[in-house]
Amino acid sequence: VAKLCGCDLLVAQCDVNCCCDPDCSADEFSLFTSCSIPVVTGDSRLCSQKAAVYSLDVEANPPERIFQLIDQVNPSVFCIHATNYKQALSFSSPEIPTSENFDQLLTQFGSASFSAEPDSWNINTDAQSPSDANETYRYEYGVPIQTADAFLRLPSPVVSSWCSDVNPAGFLVNQATKCTRSVTVEKCGDIEAVNMLFYINSSILAVPRSSQMVNITVQSIAVQSLNGTRTLLNGSDVLRLPLVLDELCINLVLGVSYHITYTDSGEIIEAAAAFVLGAINKAALSIQQSFEISFTQINTEPVPLSGNPGYVVGLPIRAGFQPQRYPFFTSGIIQSTNKYGQFTILQSTSTQDCLAARGARTPILFGYNMVSGCTLRITAAMKCQPLAQTLLDLLKGQSFPEYVASFGNSRAQDVLDWVPITHLHTSEQRICNTLQSSCQIPVSLEIEVKWTKYGSLLNPQARIVSVTARITSTTWKQLPLGRERTIPVTSSVVFTDISSPAEPGYKAWPTINVKLPFDFFFPFV
Repeated sequence: VAKLCGCDLLVAQCDVNCCCDPDCSADEFSLFTSCSIPVVTGDSRLCSQKAAVYSLDVEANPPERIFQLIDQVNPSVFCIHATNYKQALSFSSPEIPTSENFDQLLTQFGSASFSAEPDSWNINTDAQSPSDANETYRYEYGVPIQTADAFLRLPSPVVSSWCSDVNPAGFLVNQATKCTRSVTVEKCGDIEAVNMLFYINSSILAVPRSSQMVNITVQSIAVQSLNGTRTLLNGSDVLRLPLVLDELCINLVLGVSYHITYTDSGEIIEAAAAFVLGAINKAALSIQQSFEISFTQINTEPVPLSGNPGYVVGLPIRAGFQPQRYPFFTSGIIQSTNKYGQFTILQSTSTQDCLAARGARTPILFGYNMVSGCTLRITAAMKCQPLAQTLLDLLKGQSFPEYVASFGNSRAQDVLDWVPITHLHTSEQRICNTLQSSCQIPVSLEIEVKWTKYGSLLNPQARIVSVTARITSTTWKQLPLGRERTIPVTSSVVFTDISSPAEPGYKAWPTINVKLPFDFFFPFV
């Protein structure tokens, strides 16, 4: 690569500012102002290669050229530096089915899905290297939950609707899947995936690469009849295995719901499974199974909802804020566990004194227009700036939210389902001379919530479209000594329905597109 030069255009002559030109001498290099091609490389498709780097040392007297030959890694190419599966380097000839190996191939590849991983890929999680002995492990978001033999399986459809048992359950990833499994009455006892032991027999590792195990306990068992009705059993400590009884196969697993409890350090401390068992007759050739997994952090309470999905009149507005950390934004909305303290306004008191009413708040309930207020007694000793900040904190509260949930059940991680609060500031027009101070104090907070009816005409759901918070300020007027005056401070909430008039849709009458030949009525027409 040291012999390559893209700017060497003149034969047996030195090209200006061409630092890789072999025809240039040291005296000519001292006259260069810069290097037109500072880095020269070979084939751009290589993962790693030699690169010639040229630069000028302008501090030297006279200036001289600096040449370096370095190893450069190409970041635009995906490279495999080590291969631990030699068979993947070439295509192996498939095994031809014969009468001797047909049963073996059918067992290995006859299911809806199979694993092509060799046995050499199985990793012994109990064996730890000396360098990993002092390292602390924990589960992170999306990492497969490890068990004693492999990982916690959550069957799901892959290519078709048939169940695949190789889908791992990710930590903190709530999932809900449905798939179809081939089952017959004669072989129902031989299929592991319809047996309760298949889902609770393996213990979960508390943290990755640890010897501490967490057993999966049975939380509840519900039995579903052939007509679809479900009955919850009283005792959940008795395993119910598939059993053939009077041309029926009972105790088949139709659904499993995992519930994982974890700590803030990423350690799993409890795992429970709720089962739905059912039965099939000889006419059935398959069953539909459903699987769910959810996670709950210990010593935490779920945030209550205000509707499902639309808001319910009289329930509090769900609100929160999104923290910002430079240079990235954290995902998710942070809410208070007190649903009546997420979005509030000033609460009127019997004394009507603003300075004594600090801290008294009332929640904003969906569909309820509210007005509250107090009076502020201004004396000559009060200063404008501290008073303005006090009134602003009085109107907005301790932590005024930034976002409002568009639906009553909007999830905190779905930021796009939350409506940002728009802030507006207006000033009352006062007649004052030019010698007065331009300082202003807030005297009112007006919150307008616009909502619309969303969904079908039979069951419309209330959805918040926009929220506007308008703060009105008035000009501060310094009072002479011994004088005082009283001003009102108000807060209000108005809900505005901006739904368009409902227009029911009807199916159009069918039209018959008849096309006849041009001479159909010949010779009459």
